[in-house]
Amino acid sequence: KQTVPHFYLSVTCTLNEMLAVRERLNGHAPKGPDKAPLWKISVNDFVIKALALALQRVPAANVTFTDEGILQHRVSDVGVAVPVEGGLFTPVVRRAEAKTLSQISIEMKELAAKARSRSLKPPDYTGGTSAVSNLGMFGVEQFNAIINPPHATILAVGAGVERFVPVNGQPVLKTQMTCTLSCDHRAVDGAVGAQLLAAFKQLIEEPALMLA
Repeated sequence: KQTVPHFYLSVTCTLNEMLAVRERLNGHAPKGPDKAPLWKISVNDFVIKALALALQRVPAANVTFTDEGILQHRVSDVGVAVPVEGGLFTPVVRRAEAKTLSQISIEMKELAAKARSRSLKPPDYTGGTSAVSNLGMFGVEQFNAIINPPHATILAVGAGVERFVPVNGQPVLKTQMTCTLSCDHRAVDGAVGAQLLAAFKQLIEEPALMLA
């Protein structure tokens, strides 16, 4: 925070469609020999996939700042903050835009287990262009995350909260989630950050677009 000029952009995403898709996918998860599902997709898995695809839609945000200039990336390597006793690790899901939600789910469980056992190796947590920090499971509704260099952005994800939303003049109960994007102003300006957040919001609210 002392060396990277931060600015913040927030958006509210409606989760009803995504939660319905998640329930259907988990209901059809294949079973292993022990009859347990081979994967269970979380909200965070959708967030990782949506951010990865949004970075592809807005390539000007898929960058990192270096002393030599702005480095453009072709793939979306997304870090995910994992709290451990006494600190925090940010393992990276490589080429997340090309992976299915079930692949991301399985990989994240493996990376989180490695982080908690402190067995991550440098290739597991170095590099990447953006990251996700999700405190929703702790009941936090909104926060600003600190960028983890060399990343140019980080998405802070809050809890899904039921709210009445006006639809055609009538109150309708929706589940909504507030997400705040922290940007390194040396690499990503306000317009580019806004485009990235808009692309993310569209993908989260219309998860079928993640399959296109």
